[in-house]
Amino acid sequence: MIALSSPTVSHRPLRVAIAGATGAVGAEFLRLLDDRNWPVASLKLLASARSAGKTLRFRGEDLPVEELTDANLRGHDLALFSCGSERSVRFADSARRGGAVVIDNSSAFRMDADVPLVVPEINPEAALAHKGVLAVPNCTTIVFLMAAGPLHREARIRRAVVSSYQAASGAGATALAEYDAQVRAAAAERPLERTVFPRILHGNVIPQVDVFLDDGSTKEERKLDRETRKILGDDGVRCAATCVRVPVRRAHSVSMALEFERPVSAARAREVLSAAPGVVVVDAHGSADYPTPLDASGRLEVLVGRIREDPSREGGLLLWSVGDQLLKGAAWNAVQTAELLIERGLL
Repeated sequence: MIALSSPTVSHRPLRVAIAGATGAVGAEFLRLLDDRNWPVASLKLLASARSAGKTLRFRGEDLPVEELTDANLRGHDLALFSCGSERSVRFADSARRGGAVVIDNSSAFRMDADVPLVVPEINPEAALAHKGVLAVPNCTTIVFLMAAGPLHREARIRRAVVSSYQAASGAGATALAEYDAQVRAAAAERPLERTVFPRILHGNVIPQVDVFLDDGSTKEERKLDRETRKILGDDGVRCAATCVRVPVRRAHSVSMALEFERPVSAARAREVLSAAPGVVVVDAHGSADYPTPLDASGRLEVLVGRIREDPSREGGLLLWSVGDQLLKGAAWNAVQTAELLIERGLL
């Protein structure tokens, strides 16, 4: 059950298009626009040709899903994209030329120098310089930076060693369905099958998220390193990441060891993070009060705990963050970015 706050978002009614409406993130877009009481003048739901003709429920009404085409992207104020990088490259410019501000969840534009890569709590000013397209960072990068970003402002991170524990749903609806099928097969003592994940996920962990690169790292690990520097606006930050898929349905977890220019105590880190927007500190030192994926599932905030000083490196910190990758890691970050633009009169 998704438990969201329900503020009344006040702005002029917007003509909204959702590209990738039938996917897991598309469903969260619909839920967020409804639960946050967005004034919507019109809503066009777009997906692949094979999904055209389906209907999706929004505010008590069944809306048709139409094929994602250039023509269907004309005449909107806002286009929320979660349709994969290939289609984002193909269609984002059509939406922009058709009058919409595009907020894209894929990796297509994240490292484009002309496209802001935005986490509203971390670098809201970046959104203000957009040229019609804005990018949502990788979900793991967001869960990491919601904890690390406020501490970077406090004492500047020089190096971060990061391990991620990424949920099945982070690989998409088909991946989640495969994981669920493996769970059912295991309970029935049937053979486990896979086509989406590189190895069986049920009862296992897979130290590969995305494809391998020439240096032995994966694309996911490189994303975290490069996106972090762009979002923080600091090329001096270095991240060494190992990204792992785990048998969890929803919400990513990140373990991090941070090194700073100036020492930061665990007590000071708790103060900084307790005051950080979008962060909830769950950290009763020395007890079992810490965040888990089940705690973060369905929440808009990122939960942070296990905050402690690094005994191997003076002034370093160890901590743990957990966030719902479909919400803060994708749909909510995009909707937040749109609301930021609305507040600044740019949408």
